[in-house]
Amino acid sequence: MTKQTAPYAARFSQQIAGGAPCFPFWKGRVALYAILKALGIAPGDEVVVPGYTCVMNINPVKYCGACPIYVDIDPKTYNVDPGRVEAAITPRTRVIIAQHTYGIPCDMDVLLAIGKKHGVPVIEDCCLALGSTYKGRLCGTMGVAAYWSFQWSKTVTTGIGGMAAVNDPVLAEKVRVLCAQAKNPSLRTTTLLDLQRLAHRFLLYPKTAAFATALFRWLTAKGVVIGSSSSQEFNPVEALDFFMGMSVGQARAGLRGLSFLEKNRDHRQELLKLYEDELKGKEALLPQPPVGGAPVYVRYPVRVKDKQFILKEAVSRRMEIGSWFESPLHPHETPLSPYNYTLGQCPEAERAAREVVNLPLHPRVTRTEAERSVRFIAEHLAGE
Repeated sequence: MTKQTAPYAARFSQQIAGGAPCFPFWKGRVALYAILKALGIAPGDEVVVPGYTCVMNINPVKYCGACPIYVDIDPKTYNVDPGRVEAAITPRTRVIIAQHTYGIPCDMDVLLAIGKKHGVPVIEDCCLALGSTYKGRLCGTMGVAAYWSFQWSKTVTTGIGGMAAVNDPVLAEKVRVLCAQAKNPSLRTTTLLDLQRLAHRFLLYPKTAAFATALFRWLTAKGVVIGSSSSQEFNPVEALDFFMGMSVGQARAGLRGLSFLEKNRDHRQELLKLYEDELKGKEALLPQPPVGGAPVYVRYPVRVKDKQFILKEAVSRRMEIGSWFESPLHPHETPLSPYNYTLGQCPEAERAAREVVNLPLHPRVTRTEAERSVRFIAEHLAGE
C-alpha cells in the first residue's frame, strides 16, 4: 500500500468494515490470500469452502498449499449448509470461509458456534454482500476477518479491487506487514484500468451488456485489457505475481461509489420489490434469507427450467440476465480436478448451477427494463 493510497483505505474502513483495520489490494482474491497467509495456512491444512463459488476464491487456498473442502449449499439461501459444515471438519481444518452468496447473509450464529467449538476461525467472504446485515450486524464484522471485491459487477466497483478487514488485532498486524510487502501496480496497468473504468461508466448498460461482456472477454484473452481473471491464475507459481496493492485510482473510484451507496441501495430495494411482486406465489424458486438476514443483493437469483435458452434469448432481446454461477466453481471452463472437486460432490450446488439465472439490480437498470426482464423470466420458471 502506497502512502498516497493509505488515506483512502482508512476512509474505506470506516464506511465498509465498521471501523476495523482495513487493507486495500489489487483484487478481492489477493485480500483473501493475505488473510490466509497471515493465519499461517500451509501445505497439509484444510479450508472449508462452499461448493458454489468462483474458482478465483479457491485459488488463494491452493496458492497456500492447502486443500479446499467443499460443503454443499442450502438450496434456499445458496450459502454453505451449516448442518454439513461440522461433519466436514477434521483435525487438519484451519479455516471456515462463510460466503454471503448474492448478498444473502450466512447463518453466522451457527457457523461461528461451530468454529468456536472446534477452534477454527471463520472468514467472511463479502464479495457479493456490501451492506448486507445479519441480526443487525454488518456482514464483515462477525468473523475473525473478511474480504470484499470491487470488480465490475459488484455493488461498488473500482474496476477490479479488493479489501481485507481484520477484527483480531494480532492478525491485523500480520496482514498489515503483508500489505506493505505487496507490489505496486505499474503506471501502464493503472492507466489502462483508469481508461477501462471510463469506458465502463459510459458504455455499459442493460441493452449493451451482452455485447460489451463478450467484447471484454475477447479483449482480455488477447491481452489488450486488464481482465478480472487470467488463465495464469490457474498456475500458482506464475499467479503469485498478482500480489499487488490497490492503486490510488482504484481507491478514489471506490470512495466515489461509496458516496452514492445509499442511493444505490435504495434503487436495488425498489427493483427487488418489483421482482418479488412479479414472482409472487413462486417463493420455492426464489432465495430465502435466514432469519435475521437482511441482504443487499448484488444480483437477484431465480431458478428457471432451461437456463441456456433463457441466456440465449436474453441476448437476442437485449435484456441483461446473468448466469452466476455456471459451475460449482464458476466459470464453466474451470478444470475441476486440479481443485479437488469431483462432480456429484455437492449435488445442490450443481443443480443450482444448472438452474439459476440472475436479474440485475444495479443503478443503470431502469424500472421499465427490470419489468421486461422479470416478466420474461416469469414465463420460464423451473417447474412451470
